Amino acid sequence: MSKTKAVQALVECGVTRRSFARSVMLGGAALGGAALLTSEQDVLAQSLTDADILNFALNLEYLEAEFYTVATTGRRIADVGIGITGTGRGGDTVGGSRVSLNERNMTVAAQIALDEQAHVRFLRQALGNAAVAKPAINLAALGIGYNNANEFLTLARAFEDLGVSAYAGAAAFIGNRGTLTATAQIALTEGQHAGVLRLLISDAGAAVPMVDGRDVPPLGSPGGRLFQVDGAGLSTIRTPGQVLAVAYASATAGTRSGGFFPNGVNGTIASV
Repeated sequence: MSKTKAVQALVECGVTRRSFARSVMLGGAALGGAALLTSEQDVLAQSLTDADILNFALNLEYLEAEFYTVATTGRRIADVGIGITGTGRGGDTVGGSRVSLNERNMTVAAQIALDEQAHVRFLRQALGNAAVAKPAINLAALGIGYNNANEFLTLARAFEDLGVSAYAGAAAFIGNRGTLTATAQIALTEGQHAGVLRLLISDAGAAVPMVDGRDVPPLGSPGGRLFQVDGAGLSTIRTPGQVLAVAYASATAGTRSGGFFPNGVNGTIASV
């Protein structure tokens, strides 16, 4: 399916609010094992609109696109012509710098940057006037990522594995085939990114920290595996709250800002 048709599927497919909202409540945009909705989550999922879910994804795609664009070029996504306006509170992106990478790593990073920029454009086109603005982003939230190649790979793989865990959770709950195809295309792209980055980390012999208790670090780290899978070969799934706990650097229930998003994300799904 082409990008144009995929966008049309998202906008025009006629998927019910309940079926699509429930699909991404567990996976959406960057969102453990084969998780089941609790009754409380089920009620919340049914109250969400398609725009709520896609905007949650857009917040996280803004973060990834900024990270790779800065690391590979030293510029922000707005500098390369990507729209960042919309509903909610907009903000600047601070921190980060171009990273000195060897040819192999730079080739990978530059290609991922283009893909993540395309994801932002894709979601903004699908959402139209409902798209949220890029929130304030602090790329230096963890104090790593830009001083050398190992730091870059450490942060990059954390972002990609986080994204994969989100889209993995969505698939079982999507009822419309067009919507499933569109989200699956993004998920498969994120999975390819994650696999390459985990291999680069393994080849570099770098040990990296776990991002949370659900994480499977790359090979070479304690408890690491080449791929982000459990003993059954299944990818990690995270709820939106679990994703935001990583992004905000706080797992405290009710947290609405911090870490990479100093003022929080825009949209309905915004708290741990």
